Amino acid sequence: MNSPSSPTLPVLTLPVLTLRDQTAADLPTLHRWLHAEAEPQWRRWDGPYFQRSKQEPVTFEVYAAREAAQPDDGHQQIIALNGECIGFINRHEEAPVGGGWWELGIVIFDPAYWSGGYGTRALELWVTTTFRDTAAHVFTLTTWSGNLRMCRAAERVGLRECARIPEARSWDGRRWDSLKFGVLRREWEERA
Repeated sequence: MNSPSSPTLPVLTLPVLTLRDQTAADLPTLHRWLHAEAEPQWRRWDGPYFQRSKQEPVTFEVYAAREAAQPDDGHQQIIALNGECIGFINRHEEAPVGGGWWELGIVIFDPAYWSGGYGTRALELWVTTTFRDTAAHVFTLTTWSGNLRMCRAAERVGLRECARIPEARSWDGRRWDSLKFGVLRREWEERA
């Protein structure tokens, strides 16, 4: 019980990060970062060495119609902070299907949400969800040596470097290593 002379401390709340299905309310944010922004900062880190062809601008109406026609396969989730879309995370099974090797991808759009632990938390949730919902034997993430934030996030959640192809990527006048991080189901379960 507070006495009249004791100060009242403010109530602090932490933001809640969740992975959830995409909704119609997410479409304006997704359209902005995927199609409306001319050169969003996140693209400088998401495989910038791949040549992206110049495409005609995609209007919101066209984008929304395309998204409505796409069936949800359960392999992509919105990264939501206090319910608001800040990015997405996905996975696909490497060939041959049924072999147990799954690869993931992650994008957080706005640099204001970088380096705050949100990507790390999303990765942790996604690896846990993938091992729970699939027959995955190994889960991997591929990045490049210039993306130090991604490398650190992968290591923080327990993925370890399992492949490095020296100077495999050329971008911005330099050569960069291609990196693959991975974790086996049994390693993930032992960690938990």
